[in-house]
Amino acid sequence: MTDSAASCHELLLRLAGRLPDRQLWRFRDWLAAGALDALARTLPLTMLRDRLGITDQESVLLRAALLDAGADLGMLNSLPWVDEIADVGYTFTPESPEWANKGDSVAVVLGAVLGGRPEVLDVRESWRRHRSGQGPAIRVVLVTATADHARLTGELQRVLRALGSYEPCVEVLPDGGELTPYHEAALAASQPLLPGLPTYRRQLIGR
Repeated sequence: MTDSAASCHELLLRLAGRLPDRQLWRFRDWLAAGALDALARTLPLTMLRDRLGITDQESVLLRAALLDAGADLGMLNSLPWVDEIADVGYTFTPESPEWANKGDSVAVVLGAVLGGRPEVLDVRESWRRHRSGQGPAIRVVLVTATADHARLTGELQRVLRALGSYEPCVEVLPDGGELTPYHEAALAASQPLLPGLPTYRRQLIGR
């Protein structure tokens, strides 16, 4: 993965829970396919239209990811800045509040897809609800991996879409990478999706 692609993957991780799922999964699919030029044209425009505030660090990532791919510098400079992203308005639970069947096809298929891959350290799931209580519970698949993060994200999204999740939430986290509040909350309320993997526990601050 190139430096630009790695920066873009980190940026899209930071936008989880802030961009709508229908946009985020598509941007990640483009990144997995190497379409940085399409991201350079579309991602800044989407962020500007949604009035999405970014931190200083996210601004650096945005430029590192997309400037060389043709992003408009004036548009990047027009994005509003915020000091920090503390809360994205979701709560997480280890199990779906709407569905108690644990023997579902997602775990079976992901086990077949990910089994034997040394770069995959951990696979967990959490269920996300909007804090208002409105809308369905959404499965969030959380993968910790040592390499191929963007490619793995795209692959797993396509698997979940084939299983009926049309706006899949797949978070492939670099081992030892900085966690956003969104990912901290999701991991804190998660359970192993593939118990057969070697035991791995990410050390969260405060846990």
